[in-house]
Amino acid sequence: MHLYPHRQVPGIPELSDAERDSFGPIYLDVLRRFDALFDTPMPYISAWHQAPARVDRDLAYLHLQLFSIRREAGKLKYLAGSESGMGVFINDIPPERSAALLREATAQ
Repeated sequence: MHLYPHRQVPGIPELSDAERDSFGPIYLDVLRRFDALFDTPMPYISAWHQAPARVDRDLAYLHLQLFSIRREAGKLKYLAGSESGMGVFINDIPPERSAALLREATAQ
């Protein structure tokens, strides 16, 4: 899952106070929905992506990437050789289905 601000900014410092303040409740809602997907705490990996510090700041867009190593309630996602070798993580289901599942999950 990717979480983006409503406007393109290169990094966290360029967010307004209101934008930074709104992130916490949204992030917690997403984490609760992840937990609700399989009715168990969801292990996840989270990473901020920001623009380079000194050059080409206009080429990057601040966003948060969040994904889980769980593919089903009792099944972890193990990386295939091509995923490990190329540094990519392949989803087992289409992103539209993932989004629908998260929308349907009740954040508790």
